[in-house]
Amino acid sequence: MIIIGKNPVKEALKSETTITKLYIQKGIHDMENIVSIAKDRKIRIDFTDKNYLDKMSEFAKHQGLIAVAEEFKYSSLEVIKQYAQDKGESLFLLVLDGVEDPHNLGSILRVAECSGVHGVIIPKHRACTVTETAVKVSAGASNYVKVCMVTNINDTLRQLSDDFVNIYCADMDGKSMYDLHMTGDVAIVIGGEGSGVKPLTRKLCDGVASIDMFGNINSLNASVACGIIAYEVVRQRKISK
Repeated sequence: MIIIGKNPVKEALKSETTITKLYIQKGIHDMENIVSIAKDRKIRIDFTDKNYLDKMSEFAKHQGLIAVAEEFKYSSLEVIKQYAQDKGESLFLLVLDGVEDPHNLGSILRVAECSGVHGVIIPKHRACTVTETAVKVSAGASNYVKVCMVTNINDTLRQLSDDFVNIYCADMDGKSMYDLHMTGDVAIVIGGEGSGVKPLTRKLCDGVASIDMFGNINSLNASVACGIIAYEVVRQRKISK
């Protein structure tokens, strides 16, 4: 996997991501600290020209810096549960029901990292995985957010329900998120672009959370909706303490 751009690479260097090589554009400034860290970690550095980096990144905005890293390492659900327990916090999960756009996934990972989500669950099939594009869009959040890939989302929701986790899905025709009590152990299900949350998945949820709309457009991008509901969970947790 390649990591593109200054901020994503900096975050990868700060985290436990295993980087095998750095490509730095010749003559570019403000790379001294990155070079120093790379040398301390014995990471191979290749100073090259802009055209080579353009080809590597398919002309994305690499800002003169690309890292080659090991493939993304997924976590298990048990590891995520233990992570929340070790922090002494109620479990907070995002469950993605068929999000296919890597830009949306990257944005959701960024929301997850900023809002204190303990883990993001994605399906193995018919959905976006943590790709290079998702990593770049996450702006470094992918280095810190635990992502669990499961074979069947509905089986995972049944397991969470058995563990007394409150499950809410986001949909337009639900109850206002302000009227739901999203405290304690919570999982928020976000549907895929266009199709939304699947009917069977919706039936497995304890409630349906809708975002109040006041304009002429009655839907939001998946990552935007995710951010709004995630921070409503944060708000409710804060006032319930």
